[in-house]
Amino acid sequence: MAELDSPSLFTHFVSPRQAPSKWLHLWAGEAGSAVSREQAVSGGVRTLLRLEGAVVLAAAVAAYAQFGAGWGMFALLLLAPDLAVLGYVAGPRVGAALYNAAHSYAGAVALLVLGVLAAMPWAVAGGLIWCAHIGLDRALGYGLKYGSDFGATHLGRIGRADPW
Repeated sequence: MAELDSPSLFTHFVSPRQAPSKWLHLWAGEAGSAVSREQAVSGGVRTLLRLEGAVVLAAAVAAYAQFGAGWGMFALLLLAPDLAVLGYVAGPRVGAALYNAAHSYAGAVALLVLGVLAAMPWAVAGGLIWCAHIGLDRALGYGLKYGSDFGATHLGRIGRADPW
């Protein structure tokens, strides 16, 4: 049983928006959030995942340069996966699902493999640009989204903390 002066009990009473089942493990300064510390990486693991994103970005750009496709197309399509954010118009769960589908390496690598195996240069170029985008996002700390809200990612909170 929690003591009356414990921080988690205090947080529960001063944050009425917070669901009772979530109030034990919320990050400080983020009352009302449904993301717990256990749902996001931190410390050295977070740094390693961001470094991994930077390596994927560098490898994809180097491969794209060797592939010889045009840089205009690269610039035009680099931010195309971010159009998936429009899914948030339908709500946070739909938005997170669409965002995660567009920001998962599974689709990008599948397109890349298809391009290599079927000798389709447009698919190779598209797969490399898609991998570069995901690597850039990961390097900047934008991870896969949880269905609770846009700022809740597997790499930690993004955006401003909720002041309430």
